[in-house]
Amino acid sequence: MSVIAKTNDFELKKYTILIIDDNPTNLRVAFDYLEDCGFTILVSQDGESGLKRAKYAHPQIILLDVLMPGIDGFETCCRLKADQATKDIPVI
Repeated sequence: MSVIAKTNDFELKKYTILIIDDNPTNLRVAFDYLEDCGFTILVSQDGESGLKRAKYAHPQIILLDVLMPGIDGFETCCRLKADQATKDIPVI
């Protein structure tokens, strides 16, 4: 049993994860797994909407794809780190 599985669901619900990825399969797999672990999950399918959602929801962590149409993951990360409201959110 993992450490996550041992943690109280109530404790995990207070943690929000934002997933930014244009691939629906990747989103579904990550969403299903993390939600089953008890986290609150937000999803964006491109960098622009991800930036807006991060600023509005202020998640505890962001899982960010690198290869996306429009602004890619590198540019999205740069913009997140340049914004006072999102600069301290960890990005993976």
